[in-house]
Amino acid sequence: MSTLPSSRRSQWPVWLCWLAMVLDGFDLVVLGPVIPTLIKSGDLGFNAVAATFAATISLVGVGLGALFIAPLSDKFGRRKLLIACVAGFSLFTLAIAVAPDVTTFSVLRLLAGVGLGACLPAALAYMNDYAPAGSGGKSTTRTMTGYHVGAVATAFLAILVIPNWRLMFIIGGVAGLVLLPFLWAKLPESLPGVVTKPGSAVGHSAGANRTGFRDLIHKPYPLVALGVAIASFMGLLLVYGLNTWLPQLMAAAGYPVSTGLTLLLVLNVGAVAGLVLAGILADRHGTRKVVLLWFGLSAVLLGALSIKIPNEFLLNAAVFVTGVFVFSSQVLVYAWVGQLFPARLRGTALGFAAGVGRLGAIVGPAVTGTLVATGAAYPAGFYVFAGAAVLAVAGLVLIPRATSPAMQEAVLEPAR
Repeated sequence: MSTLPSSRRSQWPVWLCWLAMVLDGFDLVVLGPVIPTLIKSGDLGFNAVAATFAATISLVGVGLGALFIAPLSDKFGRRKLLIACVAGFSLFTLAIAVAPDVTTFSVLRLLAGVGLGACLPAALAYMNDYAPAGSGGKSTTRTMTGYHVGAVATAFLAILVIPNWRLMFIIGGVAGLVLLPFLWAKLPESLPGVVTKPGSAVGHSAGANRTGFRDLIHKPYPLVALGVAIASFMGLLLVYGLNTWLPQLMAAAGYPVSTGLTLLLVLNVGAVAGLVLAGILADRHGTRKVVLLWFGLSAVLLGALSIKIPNEFLLNAAVFVTGVFVFSSQVLVYAWVGQLFPARLRGTALGFAAGVGRLGAIVGPAVTGTLVATGAAYPAGFYVFAGAAVLAVAGLVLIPRATSPAMQEAVLEPAR
């Protein structure tokens, strides 16, 4: 954790990393309301197949950024990477607004995704470096509230401006460019001793100073990495699957389309509330206990949504509570990763978790989209999501409960 006394900590990094996550939240939701408009209008040559490709290729870009760009923050510093990622995302997102055809649209989404994919792990690694001892869970979940605040704002924006889909991307790109000068002027470099420089000791042996995915297959990390990979895959399968297809799932259940869009907004409002609660409980009772409970409750609640609820208030309440647990479950995985790995590997480990998770983000919408296409979306879609939450629990159980001598460097918070 941080080596800087709490009295000297500036609030700028906290807010700047939070705002970077707001931009990531924009990406999470933006295609949900845009795709139906593009398919209906046929603009740029879009149809159902082209829309699926565009959605998938953008997630591929995010995964590539998380896996291959985010680890650079362990070598060159969080600040530089965050600035570069926000700049790249913003410019490519602005360009999407003037895309002449579906191919250009998809390529630009791929390139914007690379920047976004590296942004999340770098920002979370920065906040874990910066957080006071014992507050890693709260610092991570607090930062990630920006992710869902961005999703909520984007869903609300879509209600106001759709069918003007181009304006959605203009606003997203401009927001990132406005953030850039603040990142440059107010975001300090990573704290002393966090970023490993070639040839520096930083309290470890020369061999230990190497950073990269190869470190994750060396003892004591492999079982930890496997459990994290399974949980992240399933966690983001839930997040992206629900954000992409919840309106359509509700339409398949017989609810009005307008109700589906409102429920998407409610789902993400619940996510913000869940993040605040999850962070407090994780720091108080241990991240392991809370993340297992969160995924378990997610499975129960997602299965329960397969039951049609005729009362509008009860329906909104059920979706809100589901959002509380489902979306913060994945963020708790990130929080635990920040505690399981030392600072020199934190960006790499978070990039690995986010990158593997993005594979789930691709699979989730694809599987649900297949169910929609075959007319089996309701109630089967909710059963698939509930099963994914159960598998996440199984993956997390693989992570060793106790801190062995071999994992003293890796595990900052003993399992409780």
